Amino acid sequence: MTVMAERPTISGAESSSFQELLDILDELRLRDGFKAEIIRGKIVVSPWSQGYYHRVMELVCEQLRPHLFPGHRISCGPFLYVFPGDERAYGPDIHAAPGRVFETTSNRLDGEALSFVAELTSSSTRDDDLTDKVEVYGRAGVPVYLLLDMQEEQATVLWTPSAKGYESRVTRPFGEKLPIPAPFDCLLDTAGFQAPES
Repeated sequence: MTVMAERPTISGAESSSFQELLDILDELRLRDGFKAEIIRGKIVVSPWSQGYYHRVMELVCEQLRPHLFPGHRISCGPFLYVFPGDERAYGPDIHAAPGRVFETTSNRLDGEALSFVAELTSSSTRDDDLTDKVEVYGRAGVPVYLLLDMQEEQATVLWTPSAKGYESRVTRPFGEKLPIPAPFDCLLDTAGFQAPES
């Protein structure tokens, strides 16, 4: 498999069933620095985020943790959430779900159990974060999707999930406060989300 630094490598036959693709994911041995997801019937391998993304992910987790439902956990750890109805499997950058979701020996977690998800775009994942994932997370009923567009330096929160994705959204440039709707009902301070000076 050839892996390119700025574009995901796509493999897997389009005729493979979703279950076969999940089984292939289980057997994949990726080099450190790469993650794999199932998007539009293909396995997509993309590079991990730039170093400063970790700071941004930690800032989001710190600010939202006090507003979680009781018993829910928020993390930026690498977990695979499965959406069988859409035949997708995503590894979101930040995710919140009930603690019971993690009480399994499987590496395939229930995507419909998510209470919050956030994606930080990169040049290799941006299109899917802005389109495919908006639709799938919304159809799955994930209450809040935070999209951090690292290339445009703006944050968009989406809520009111529906069959078409999300019905409500608000966008603010990095540096401003973004209202995060119920069930969180808080302001997310996006100061410090910008890339470091070169």
